[in-house]
Amino acid sequence: MEAVRLEWAEGAPKLRAAEDMASRGLVTTVSSGAGTAAVVGWAGSVRDRVAGAHRLLDTFGRPGAAPRLPNGDYAAVLVYRDRILLIRDVQARIPLFFRESGGRVSAVSTSARRLGDGAELERRYFCRYLTGNMAQPHADLTPFAGVHRILGGEVVELSLTGQLRGRVSGSRGPLLPPPTDGARPGGAVNALRRALEDAVGRRMGTTTACHVSGGMDSTSVALLATRLLATGDDRPGDLVLLAGRFGSGELAGEGPYLDEAMAEIRRRAPAARPVIVDAGDVADFDDFRHHAGDADEPHAHAFRAPFWSRLHAAAAELGCDTLLTGCGADPIADANPFHLHRLARTGRLRQLARQARAWAESSERGVRDIVHAYVIQPALPLAAERISGPARRGTVLDGLGTFGRPPWLRSGFARAHAYREASIAESRFVFGRAPEQSLYDAANYLAAPDLLSWHRAPQDGFFLSHPFLDPEVVATMRRLPAEATFRPGRPKAVLREAMADLLPPRIRGRAVKVPFNELYARGLRTHGDELIDLCRSARHPLVEEMFDVETLCRAVEEARLGMGDSYAWDRVNSSLALVMWLEGLVSADP
Repeated sequence: MEAVRLEWAEGAPKLRAAEDMASRGLVTTVSSGAGTAAVVGWAGSVRDRVAGAHRLLDTFGRPGAAPRLPNGDYAAVLVYRDRILLIRDVQARIPLFFRESGGRVSAVSTSARRLGDGAELERRYFCRYLTGNMAQPHADLTPFAGVHRILGGEVVELSLTGQLRGRVSGSRGPLLPPPTDGARPGGAVNALRRALEDAVGRRMGTTTACHVSGGMDSTSVALLATRLLATGDDRPGDLVLLAGRFGSGELAGEGPYLDEAMAEIRRRAPAARPVIVDAGDVADFDDFRHHAGDADEPHAHAFRAPFWSRLHAAAAELGCDTLLTGCGADPIADANPFHLHRLARTGRLRQLARQARAWAESSERGVRDIVHAYVIQPALPLAAERISGPARRGTVLDGLGTFGRPPWLRSGFARAHAYREASIAESRFVFGRAPEQSLYDAANYLAAPDLLSWHRAPQDGFFLSHPFLDPEVVATMRRLPAEATFRPGRPKAVLREAMADLLPPRIRGRAVKVPFNELYARGLRTHGDELIDLCRSARHPLVEEMFDVETLCRAVEEARLGMGDSYAWDRVNSSLALVMWLEGLVSADP
C-alpha cells in the first residue's frame, strides 16, 4: 500500500502523496521556506497532524540538528533545499522503504512491493523471517533484492540527487533517572498513570474508537479516554466502544466481564456509543488468501486477521479516525521476569534463589522451569533449544522452539542463505546482553497487529494505535526497579493500583483471561484441508526450493490435532503465511 512516493525526474526529487489517503487525513503534506514534508500517520498528536508535520519539518531543518524524535506513529519524507531526510518514529508502526544500488537511492515508498521486482527476491530475508514470531519486521532486509527497510527510530539522509549520505538512529532524548519514590508502590503507580494518560490523550481523534474486551488493559485505555473527554475542555469528540462478543465456547466466558466494563465506561460517559460485533462465527485463517496473499510482505500474524478485520470494519462504518487497543500491556505493564537474569549475571545468587521461588509459587511452575526460562535460555538461547528439542521430539512439532530451524525448512536452503546467522541475530534482538531491557524492545514488534491495520487503512481511514506501547509508557516501566513491580500472585500490580479509581472491582481483580486458542482450533478444523492443499499446489518455485512441503503439511495436521505448543504453532503460521504471500506474487504477475 503506497501512501507516499519519492522518485527522481531529470535529476530532481519528486514527492507525491496518495490522494485517497491524504483526503482521509492519513497523509499530511506541508511546506515552508525550508522545504516540504509528507508525513504518513501523526507526529505529536492525532488531532494536530498539520502542526506536528510543521514541527517535524522545522526541527530537522536546522543545520547540524540532531533533535529528539517526536512521539507518534509516523513515517516521514522531508525534502529540504540541500538534502532529503527519511524518518520513522521509534515504534515503527508505519513502514518506509528505499530502493538503492551503488550508493544511490532511486525511489522511496511506504510499499516494498511497489519498489521491488518479484523476479528478484532476497532469500536471506526469508531465513530471517522464519526465525521468529514478530508481528512486524524489524530488520533492514525486505523480500526484494535492493529494497531496504528504514528501521524504527532511524533517520536516513540523502543528497538532492539521491546519493545515500548516512543512516543514524534518531536521538530519543536522555532517559530520565528513576523517580526518587519509584521503589515505593505509590511512586511507580503515579508515574505509570501519568504516562498512560498522556499516551491515550495523544492518540484521541475527533471520533475515537476503543477496543473493549473486558480485560483490565483495554478497559483501562477506554476509561482514561472517557476521563479525558469529560475533563478536557479542548477535547470535544465522540467515543465509540468497540467489542467482539462470542455467544458460545470458552470465549463466551468473557461476556460478563465485557458487560461490566461497558457499563462502567457508559456510567462515566453516557454519550459513548457501544458497538457490539458478533464474532461467534469468526475463525482464524478465514479468508487467508486475502489477508496473507495481498500483504505488502509476509505477515506472520495473518492467521488472526479475521477477528481484527471485523472490528476494523465496524469502526470504519462509524467514521472513526483512530482505534485504540490494550495491546502491549502484558509485556510492558507487568513485572519483568528477566530481572532474574540480571541477578544471575551480577552474582546476587541468594536474591536470585529467593525471587525465583516467589515467581514459581505465583505462576504454579517449578523453580527449575523459571530459572531455565529467564536465566539459562536468555544466556544461551540456541544451545538451550538444541539441548531440549531432540529429547522431546517425537513428531514434527514436539520440541520445536523459537529460533531453531523448523524441520520443513530445507537444510540446504538454510545453509545457503544464512539461516544460522539469522537465528543468532534474532535471538540477540529478543534477549540481548541485558534481557530485562531487550524485553521492551522486542515487545514493541511482537504485541500488535499493525500490518493488518496498515493493509486496511485506505478503506477504513484510520490506523490502530496502542497506548501501552507508547515510548513514554515503555520508558516509565523500563526504569522502575523490580521491587516496585513484582507482587507475587498479582500480575500487573502497578497498573491495577494506577487505575484503582476507575476500574470496576471485578475487572480490577482479574488475574487470567480466556486465550484465543478456540479461534485457532476452529480455524484449523475449518481450513486445515484447504491449507494443506495450498501447500501442495503452490506454484511459486521458491516454495519447493525452501520447504519440504510434505513435512509442512504434517505439521499442519499435528497442529490441527492439538499437538505441539504455541511456539511451534507460531512457526507453522508464519510458514503458511509465507507460502500464501508467494502465491500472491504469482497471481499478481500479468
